[in-house]
Amino acid sequence: MSNAAPLLDVANLRVDFPTPTGTVHAVRGLSFTLGRERLGIVGESGSGKSMTGRAILDLIPPPGLVTADRLAYRGQNLLSMHRTERRHLRGRRMSMVLQDAKFSLNPVATVGHQIAEAFRVHHKANRREARERTLSMLEAVQIREPAHVYDLYPHEVSGGMGQRVMIAMMLIAEPDILIADEPTSALDVTVQLQILKILDDLVTRRGMGLIFISHDLHLVRSFCDRVMVMYAGKAMETMPAAELTDPAAMARRHAYTLGLLGCLPELERPKAKLATLTRDPEWLK
Repeated sequence: MSNAAPLLDVANLRVDFPTPTGTVHAVRGLSFTLGRERLGIVGESGSGKSMTGRAILDLIPPPGLVTADRLAYRGQNLLSMHRTERRHLRGRRMSMVLQDAKFSLNPVATVGHQIAEAFRVHHKANRREARERTLSMLEAVQIREPAHVYDLYPHEVSGGMGQRVMIAMMLIAEPDILIADEPTSALDVTVQLQILKILDDLVTRRGMGLIFISHDLHLVRSFCDRVMVMYAGKAMETMPAAELTDPAAMARRHAYTLGLLGCLPELERPKAKLATLTRDPEWLK
């Protein structure tokens, strides 16, 4: 990351959920910064990756409690902001593409109407201008015949197209930060490459900051600039993406990271048996 001030500055972020049997610590003291780069977050299911993204956007439902020593967007303290101010930033300056994006769409409204609505919420624009901007954005995410797709309902588009529709909706306001939660999961390889190309272009051409949440270590290694490895809501380590699978850097890797890498099958060098993750309670202290 460059010496420029970060887009996002997070220090000691915690997300807790009180339950009848005790408090569940979903995120435990997480600290990181995000510049105009691609930051990958990896870890097992339940490690707190998605909760981190939702906490940044103020999307943790009650009774969840979000606290932090610092949670700042371009120097602005998000935690001290009024909810109305944070709502204005959400979508306009910071957006999130959720898992199973197609099913996050309103089933009784056309995809074009929903994207245009997202644009009009954050910009003073009439219907015609919003439609033109929507068609342009659909084309930007490589959807053919955007005028036809504009009038389709969510159930009429494929999974890959639905994913691109959601990306178009999140990007139409031209945010500075995009949190992409498993944006290529359940998509075929060809569509995955198209989605990644779109995201890569947005970071390099528009200077956007991207938090890329994924289970795919090889994908994160090849696509991201930095990688943060999470376990049970806590960051085990953060490193340049190129070092994730670099044999010369393995001696510096955390035991949990090595465990995740050991669980990956290798086509070129098949393993007789994949490793089983071992977890040390000391990691959470």
